[in-house]
Amino acid sequence: MAQWGVTIDIPDPSQDFWVATTEERPTRKLNWKTDSPVWVEQWPLSKQKLKALEELVEEQLAKGHIVETTSPWNSPVFVIQKLGKDKWRLLQDLRQINKVIEDMGSLQPGMPSPTMLPQNWKLAVIDIKDCFFHIPLHPDDAPRFAFSVPIIKREAPRKRYHWCVLPQGLKVSPIICQWYVASLLSPIRVAAEKAIIHHYMDDVLVCSPTDDVLSHALDLTINALVVAGFELQEDKVQRMPPWRYLGLEIGKRTIVLQKLEIKAKIEALADAYQLCGALNWVRPWLGLTTEDLAPLFNLLKGGEELSSPRELTPEAKDALGKVQHLMFTRQAHRCDPDLSFKFIIMGKLPHPHGVIFQWRNNIKKDQGREDPLLIIEWVFLSHQRSKRMTRPQELVAELIRKARVQIRELAGCDFECIHIPIGLRSGQITKAMLEHLLQENEAL
Repeated sequence: MAQWGVTIDIPDPSQDFWVATTEERPTRKLNWKTDSPVWVEQWPLSKQKLKALEELVEEQLAKGHIVETTSPWNSPVFVIQKLGKDKWRLLQDLRQINKVIEDMGSLQPGMPSPTMLPQNWKLAVIDIKDCFFHIPLHPDDAPRFAFSVPIIKREAPRKRYHWCVLPQGLKVSPIICQWYVASLLSPIRVAAEKAIIHHYMDDVLVCSPTDDVLSHALDLTINALVVAGFELQEDKVQRMPPWRYLGLEIGKRTIVLQKLEIKAKIEALADAYQLCGALNWVRPWLGLTTEDLAPLFNLLKGGEELSSPRELTPEAKDALGKVQHLMFTRQAHRCDPDLSFKFIIMGKLPHPHGVIFQWRNNIKKDQGREDPLLIIEWVFLSHQRSKRMTRPQELVAELIRKARVQIRELAGCDFECIHIPIGLRSGQITKAMLEHLLQENEAL
């Protein structure tokens, strides 16, 4: 930019920053319930799968992800063919190992909300390739993740290896991954304080008010990841809209759902759980009400085995059709940092719901394409209704409590205004009437 006489006010990172991003990262040691070796015998594999396994093992050995071992621990390995490809994937059955590893508390209760990205700010999204395979295991833990490569006819001793990096199937791998990548990004957040950096598993999103600040923050982020040994592909760095991130498609102002495959063929309870889990995930952006989803969530009732039979009722099919329509027509918005947040309660009893929103007073919808309403997130009560009689005021109070927790987590603030549904025969409400309503109901 200097050739055009333009000066960009972006300070160079301090020496402390470069030290923080290049220093060797500590590895998190696992807590074990026992030190007695766990050995699960390797099962036989077909010639085709054994050949694929041998090739994958050589590949991982060359990359330094595994080493030869004489460990007294062992877990079976197997391979699965990737859909539509001739390539195979190496997996390890760590179920018995996971049983003797203590759980770790979650570091991130949910995915970052893209609605908190200011409208028209510049974005870039980085997809880290094979994230787990670039995070080292603690040297004391590594030998416990050993496996054997079977030999046909037992014509020679089996070759045995153990992982040096996080293996697929380790129950705490996602938590360690979150912690490790976060430790890399922490100094960047300090050095590029004008930028917003969202991190979830192997996806990193950088958001900045200008192209120059974005370029600066993105360069620092990519450099820190590469120095730490992560593999980044240029075609996996999204720099232009729409940006695809965690199943969502982010535009300059709006957020819509990427094409989500809804499994309409329900044969077992496990299928119903998978369907309802996917719908719960998209509810905050699509506004799928409890009433909309009730026929589908009714499929979960019974508490039987996951293999127990289930099928879509006519009502559930209608509900699924409505959901699929809303997936193509509904959208949420990126926030306007100059506007306050408001909350409105809508819907009918016994399932009221609410919307966290912003409102542009200086825009009228008929003046152009922009809508003055910015939908940030929908808020719902639990599908499971209380067995006791619940007054409408208590439902409204619970919805407000839930929305307040949500906006404090998202934006660190409270609502400027809360709109509550009060029906009056006279059509007006006085201050005295509102105070009486609040005084007579402790929850509200």
